[in-house]
Amino acid sequence: MHRQKVIIRALGLATAVALAATACGPQKSGATGSGSSAPASPTAVASPETSPSSDAKPGDASPSPSASASPSASASPSPTVKQVMANGDDSEQVRELQARLRQLKLMSVAPTGFYGSKTTAAVKSFQTKNGLSATGGVDEPTWKKVQSLSKKPTADELRPPTVNEADAPDPRCMEGRVMCISKESRTLAWMIDGKVISTMDVRFGSENTPTREGVFKVDRKEKDWVSTIYHTPMPYAMFFSGGQAVHYSADFAARGYAGASHGCVNVRDKGKLSALFSSVQNGDKVVVYW
Repeated sequence: MHRQKVIIRALGLATAVALAATACGPQKSGATGSGSSAPASPTAVASPETSPSSDAKPGDASPSPSASASPSASASPSPTVKQVMANGDDSEQVRELQARLRQLKLMSVAPTGFYGSKTTAAVKSFQTKNGLSATGGVDEPTWKKVQSLSKKPTADELRPPTVNEADAPDPRCMEGRVMCISKESRTLAWMIDGKVISTMDVRFGSENTPTREGVFKVDRKEKDWVSTIYHTPMPYAMFFSGGQAVHYSADFAARGYAGASHGCVNVRDKGKLSALFSSVQNGDKVVVYW
């Protein structure tokens, strides 16, 4: 019995160390928020590629072994139906697809490079309008048709300087005071009792230091903070999950989505974030979702 207790304590300590290592803020923050998930392992991100029809976020497990099977995996696939892009993919080719669909007025959000529900819906709409099989995935005929009806995107079209359009709020954001953060549209919406007060562009952690998803609460605010792990400035930091926080990032303002955080939610509009920082109170809800 004593040996079992020692093993359990050791496992608990290892988990705490792993969480602290992905944080872009202080390791000493005691509150971890009410989110239910720890950072996903880098290998888990590959699962959407083995289950392209899944509408899950990167890191989710395939719903069943049979979901991994697809016509493109057969011994003699037809080249005319070869899958080019599908739900769950994250690449520069997806970004180009989104920019072309935006030219065709089928997407209103700025390209993100992630193939999620909005891209799937836009592709289905395109396929329906052009007499193609409306699968929501991009096979070679669909990709060739998209290319023929649009032009090669410019740099500004691929990474527009304008603010991203916010997603429809997650249902968990509709009550109380909430920072509603969508990973798909890369936006933060400050909401009070279901009403959107302001929105801003955000950036998240990399594959190796992902931003945790779930429902949390702001447990601490620091107007002038420097990361004790990475020694980088984190102005207007609002901590919600251990060392992870919403904060201003000069790197995001300068380089946009060419970079990533160490797990925090970066904001590039310092003026908007300053106003948000003044409004948010400790205990306010934070929802991070796909």
